[in-house]
Amino acid sequence: MKTFNRVVASLVAGGLIGAALNALLLNNTSEQMLPPNNKADKPAYWVAPMDDNYRRDKPGKSPMGMDLIPVYSEPASNAKATATGGVFISPALVNNLALRTAPARRDRMHSSIRTVGYVQYDEERIVHIHSRAEGWIETLYARSSGSSIEKGEPLYGLYSPEIVNAQKEFLLALRNNNQQLIEASESRLKVFHIDDKFIRQLAQDRQVQRTVTFYAPQSGILHNLNIREGFFVKPETTLMSIAALDEVWLEAQVFQRQAGDLNTGAAVSIRLDSKPEKIWRGVVDYIYPNLDAVTRTLPVRIRLANSSGELKPNMFAQVEIETKPHDINILVPKDAVIRTATENRVVLALSGGGFKSVVVELGHLNDQFAEIRSGIEAGDQVVISAQFLLDSESSKHSGLMQLSAPEAAAVIDHKAMDHKAIDHKAMDHSQMHHQE
Repeated sequence: MKTFNRVVASLVAGGLIGAALNALLLNNTSEQMLPPNNKADKPAYWVAPMDDNYRRDKPGKSPMGMDLIPVYSEPASNAKATATGGVFISPALVNNLALRTAPARRDRMHSSIRTVGYVQYDEERIVHIHSRAEGWIETLYARSSGSSIEKGEPLYGLYSPEIVNAQKEFLLALRNNNQQLIEASESRLKVFHIDDKFIRQLAQDRQVQRTVTFYAPQSGILHNLNIREGFFVKPETTLMSIAALDEVWLEAQVFQRQAGDLNTGAAVSIRLDSKPEKIWRGVVDYIYPNLDAVTRTLPVRIRLANSSGELKPNMFAQVEIETKPHDINILVPKDAVIRTATENRVVLALSGGGFKSVVVELGHLNDQFAEIRSGIEAGDQVVISAQFLLDSESSKHSGLMQLSAPEAAAVIDHKAMDHKAIDHKAMDHSQMHHQE
């Protein structure tokens, strides 16, 4: 019963679209009223635009006051198309609807993933600055986060009793001319990250320096500045960080369904809203092993050269990633596919002016083409415009066939039962005659 209701519902929907198609036929020029193959042929009958069951053998008016439409005999090929759930449309109407077709072909699909990403620091080249001894920040040369720092520039001056005592031990070893003590005390100073220049100057002047200046180990951008002058710091305190910007990372987000198309080393092109005319090139450097728990996307890391400094952390970027090449399969224009919640269909253009909607199994998609894994063959002509109207008409005819099929089966079963009853009567009569 539920199946019957669904069929009836589809027939009602198809009838409404069929009425719209008939109305479109009515509004066309008189040339469309002529037979599809030979304009000298006579119409087979006239039908009401809004009621296929109202037929007459001559022109006239429908019960709704509309002119009847002539219907011509279809060629054998068209009748076959209609019998298999297809529809036939006259060539004049095909031209007016601007129907376009394209052949299905076997080829390899080349696709890409378009997504977004954000510029980030190269985490492998971020240096965190710590003091190796307890003490107080006497002088702070790096005043604010975001400022540029060159390698060798002073960062801060530290007063540390531990470093002062280490200097005194070094000077004592020098006065005693004890080589072992000199090497030991010098090594202790280097443990506190005291550079060789400071140690040479200390050996020359023989004066203990109360405040020791520390310098930048690399060039970059200063960020995470956590200290000010007068702060007391310990070895576990992160004073600041320096990140290099001559090379940056871009982290893009890829949907789960696209993760299987990614591979390390794939070419990537990047565009920024601030410079839409420029394209940055890079490659996929790393594919993270886990999805983001909030966005359900897979992070992908891209390494980019940035000698000009145009790429800045937290910039938003449009990303296009080349995917793995797909296997050779049947391709059709993407516009030809009618996608629904339950199935995907295309409309085939049959020989003789017929059209039929068929269910297909859809594969990968890109901006231009759709991959068809089953349902059609290479060389089939698929409709790429006005296919929704044809699909609706074809579905209506298929619904009529499904509705009539059980009735035919019932007639066949009834006849078969009649034959079986006759055979049983004949057998019973034969047995009775044998017993006599």
